[in-house]
Formats: sequence, structure tokens, C-alpha cells
Amino acid sequence: MEGTVFALMTRNSEPPRTQAAPRQAPAWPLLADLGPLGALPTVLPLARAFTGLVLGGWGLASLTEDNGLIISEFTSNVVRAATGPDGQPRYDVHGRLPVLWLRLSSDRARLWLEVCDNLAPELGVPAERQAAATDETGRGLELVSALSQDWGWEVLPGNEVKRVWAVMA
Repeated sequence: MEGTVFALMTRNSEPPRTQAAPRQAPAWPLLADLGPLGALPTVLPLARAFTGLVLGGWGLASLTEDNGLIISEFTSNVVRAATGPDGQPRYDVHGRLPVLWLRLSSDRARLWLEVCDNLAPELGVPAERQAAATDETGRGLELVSALSQDWGWEVLPGNEVKRVWAVMA
């Protein structure tokens, strides 16, 4: 993914650009990856457990709860988009199950979380919305926005991969 130009969506208050500036995950000394994983409901507890184990191993266990919530939100959005209206997994035209990858990076002061997936953007991209009091879903990205220093998403051109990320301070 190095040297790739990204189409970037972020919650920053910067004015919209016609072409996004290149964005790379920070080159931080601590790095942990998990995947590819099938975009199935069973990935949610695995993603949270992975996050907790990695952060504990890095001496950052106190960050596990908030970061576990963000990873859960990102992965559950992928699983929801990878599930058809009949509740069954969507397969691509080649009969392959959609997959996702998790990455955690840290410089011990900040944490970069990302979830990548190979679902077509037409199946859904992250968008904050105002959930009604009676809605059972729709508050997750509000939570991500409140807990993170910044977050956003981008499609990685040429890779057919979408990445959702958050920076925690």
C-alpha cells in the first residue's frame, strides 16, 4: 500500500478538495495485523479480543475498552454490508466471501486503528447520521467521533480495498 494515493473522507473541518492528498498510516514502531478474516458475525469477538491482547502486550491495556468499541463498530459495519437481505453472506461474482483486515499501530502516545475490506463501496461506506430515539442502530460512528481524535475512510485505488481508520490520543 506504500506510495498509493487515497480517496480520503475525514471528519476534519477542512474544505472539500477535488483530489485528496495522499494519506498514509503513520510509521509508528508498534504494529500488529490480523487477517484476512471472513466478513462473518464471528469476526466481531475475534477483533475485540485481538485488540485487547495487542494493547495489553504493548502496555496499553487501559486503552482497550474505547478501542475495542471502535474496532467493533468498524468490523460490524463491514459484516452488515457483507450480509444480504436474507441474512446470508454476500459472495462476489467469483464465489468468494468478502474479507477484512485489522491493523493497530502505536507510538505509545497515540494509536492508529484501521479496518480494511474488499467490499464494493456501493454496498456501503461509513457515514455519520442522526439516529432517532427509537432507532436500534445508527449511533456507532457518532461514538467513534466522540472517542477518537480523528477518523475517516478511503478507497485504496487499484487495490479494490476500502479502509476505515481512527486515531486515538
